[in-house]
Amino acid sequence: MKNTKVAVVGAGIVGTAAAIWLKRAGLEVTLIDRQPPGRGASFGNGGILAACSVVPVTTPGLLQKAPGYALDPSFPLFMRWREFPRLLPWLMAYLGNANDRDTRRISLGLRDIVGDSVEQHKALSANTPAETWIQESDYSYVYRNRSAFDADKYAWDLRRQAGFVPEQVEGPAVQEVEPILSSDYQFLAVNKQHGFILSPGSYVSTLAEVFVGMGGQLVEAEVKDFDISTGRITAVETAQTRIECDAAVLSAGVWSKALMDKLGLNVPMEPERGYHVVYKNPSITPRSPMMLAEGKFVATPMEQGLRCAGVVEFGGLSETASSGPLKLLREKVHAFFPDLRAEDSEEWLGFRPAPTDSLPLIGEIGQSGIFTGFGHHHIGLTGGPKTGRLVADLIAGRHPNCDMTPFHPQRFNKRR
Repeated sequence: MKNTKVAVVGAGIVGTAAAIWLKRAGLEVTLIDRQPPGRGASFGNGGILAACSVVPVTTPGLLQKAPGYALDPSFPLFMRWREFPRLLPWLMAYLGNANDRDTRRISLGLRDIVGDSVEQHKALSANTPAETWIQESDYSYVYRNRSAFDADKYAWDLRRQAGFVPEQVEGPAVQEVEPILSSDYQFLAVNKQHGFILSPGSYVSTLAEVFVGMGGQLVEAEVKDFDISTGRITAVETAQTRIECDAAVLSAGVWSKALMDKLGLNVPMEPERGYHVVYKNPSITPRSPMMLAEGKFVATPMEQGLRCAGVVEFGGLSETASSGPLKLLREKVHAFFPDLRAEDSEEWLGFRPAPTDSLPLIGEIGQSGIFTGFGHHHIGLTGGPKTGRLVADLIAGRHPNCDMTPFHPQRFNKRR
């Protein structure tokens, strides 16, 4: 085995999963992040192990609808307009995938990353304290009525092709299944054999503790560059020190783009600003996680309370939250859950890494010994363990059991 000492950059779900699988393969592993494990998107996501999430945002017709969505304050898509000129090339490439051929191609790739999500999370956390954070459950899509569900036929056809056929609940039976829902919503599409994480940040933090307990090294430092002066990685350079290695994993979410720039690769990826509101000590919660289709957000019962996460905003890496998305999210929550009361609430803003083709970058950059595992858009938590396992297999010399071509880190051919 030529790779014996591996540096993993990024201690979110992907990097932590890769680090654990690499330790299980018998390698010496250092996990590096400028923050403690489980921060960023790995902390603030919707928490759902959404195995059926094989439909990208860029479905056919989006190009025509997007301008209207962005200008409609009641639709959960926002734009920080001062960023629009800079974002325009990325947006055009992103929307260029909103056609049937590319949507089906992307969906097939997503299936390989998320389709066995619950099993992958169980395998990652098996016989460790982290497995207590995993909860198996249904995952329901909520619609106003059957007509609204039927209008989503294209997406459900893609899910069926990936093996996900929902049970249908209609009429007053909806409130028997989910009493939290307003009677305005009369249709559920229920996906069985899914799951969620009771506290995503705590889950990833616990996994990092498992990694350290296996003999792994955790370093809190900001990675600045890679030493590939010999043509192959020999060290990761941080703000504080140099970490020698035979291979490296780049899994730093949205911050991976800047490090790819250091390697001469321009990845067309932008941060998608995502929000959540946690309702603490809620008076009522869903019996299982749900996607509120009309509101484009998910509601998940968690240890901290009821987390409602979603809304899309494009506009860079500013850590200043916009008022519009949070206001709309709260309004949508009240419309769906009119009887919900809470002692308090907490807001959060984070960044989803969004490549123009909605597929993660997984694989080795040339023969450099640097392997990527980032760019998961909306499926980071869901697909993190599988991605980490695939990367670990590649480094350990094992052949992954799926087609890796769709995820090639140099597929954009933007070498400078």
